[in-house]
Amino acid sequence: MAPEFEKNSTNMYVEQSPKGLENGQVQKNVDDDGREKRTGTVLTASAHIITAVIGSGVLSLAWAMAQLGWVAGPVILFLFSFITYFTSTLLADCYRFPGPGSGKRNYSYMEVVRSHLGGFKVQLCGIAQYGNLVGITIGYTITASISMKAVVRSNCFHKEGHQASCTVSNYPYMVIFAIIQIILSQIQNFHKLSWLSILAAVMSFAYSLIGLGLSIAKVAGAGHHVKTSLTGTIVGVDVSGSQKVWRCLQAIGDIAFAYAFATILIEIQDTLRSPPAENKVMKRASLVGVFTTTLFYVLCGTIGYAAFGNNAPGNFLTGFGFYEPFWLIDFANVCIAIHLIGAYQVFCQPIYGFVEGRCSEKWPDNKFIKSQHDINIPWFGVYNLNYFRMLWRTIYVIITAIIAMIFPFFNAILGLIGAASFYPLTVYFPIEMHIAQKKIPKYSFKWIWLHILSWACLIVSFVAAVGSIEGLTQDLKTYKPFKPQDND
Repeated sequence: MAPEFEKNSTNMYVEQSPKGLENGQVQKNVDDDGREKRTGTVLTASAHIITAVIGSGVLSLAWAMAQLGWVAGPVILFLFSFITYFTSTLLADCYRFPGPGSGKRNYSYMEVVRSHLGGFKVQLCGIAQYGNLVGITIGYTITASISMKAVVRSNCFHKEGHQASCTVSNYPYMVIFAIIQIILSQIQNFHKLSWLSILAAVMSFAYSLIGLGLSIAKVAGAGHHVKTSLTGTIVGVDVSGSQKVWRCLQAIGDIAFAYAFATILIEIQDTLRSPPAENKVMKRASLVGVFTTTLFYVLCGTIGYAAFGNNAPGNFLTGFGFYEPFWLIDFANVCIAIHLIGAYQVFCQPIYGFVEGRCSEKWPDNKFIKSQHDINIPWFGVYNLNYFRMLWRTIYVIITAIIAMIFPFFNAILGLIGAASFYPLTVYFPIEMHIAQKKIPKYSFKWIWLHILSWACLIVSFVAAVGSIEGLTQDLKTYKPFKPQDND
């Protein structure tokens, strides 16, 4: 008799139960849970992680280093990378329940928390995870539009001179970005996005290397001299005392944002084929992803700081720390835009799956939600059109674009998102689920040091959030809605 599986899935567009398994037969095109056979590998999972992690965060690291200095900057980068990798290994072990190597699969972060912790923590996780994902998609809309605008401004500066105003609005580019996302959002589920993540990962390497190369060239250039220090910006010279405190806290939030991928780790792990065990593959992918991004971050942050000193721009490719060669800067910004187009999809697909799965469960007989129409698209094959999916995903993209237009603040938004999501999703839940899964005795040595780590990260996230809110407040004082902003 074919086994039955839970309907509580975050994706309603895949098969829920196997067919043709009578009398011990095994169907080769489905996994042990009856879903379509997963094909993900270490390569595709690493690409998903790199796409998610090496994003707009890398662009602000030179600025973050300028606030923190040569000592605290690299130390905080390495601390965040270690904590992120450590907790990602704990979270990878929680994909299956009750054990990491076998048991029931969990298809989303919320389902993992439901299986291991239960109670109100499931709702708390949902608020943190999906709130963070929405925030990231808004942040990526802002960043992509800034990069698109930077191409136009770069050409203007090349023609008119570096002192020209070259004022350009980024709102039309937000609209362009939103239109592209509306089209890509019709991709049915996360399993179909490997090609987009690999392309986006290549783009992230490209613009990171360009930024790194331009920074090295600037440092090696004749007559180069900028002011740097062990503690970063100097109180009374570069900033006031209060500005120093707030900016340091915001910089910590920017670094936290730069390592955010716990929100989609389970969804990435759910794309992996098995054997080998998914948790082992995911740990290797996390190591590759975190090591690669940390290497880029340290290089971009430190060399970017050496290139620009304490006056490092908030975004070193769109803040015009570089003007020439303009064609290379244009190419780098195009790479950023392409990368963020893919990264947006990586982060919004879990939102789509969650909403569509819940609606399918609540209204199982609703034809608008459930019915699909096969459309033959030349060179692409048959596409399953669902009107509900098309309508709601389009509305979501439009809403995120409108919010991005209202609050187009790069560093403050990144810092706030990073600070708000880092503790609950990257630290608290993985640690609590690990304790529950391994049944670690209360007040044992391991229990104590895990909680010390958790509390320390809570304090860091809180102060970083405060710093980012203060920065956002200052931006709002001089902000004029729907007017071109040149201080991105």
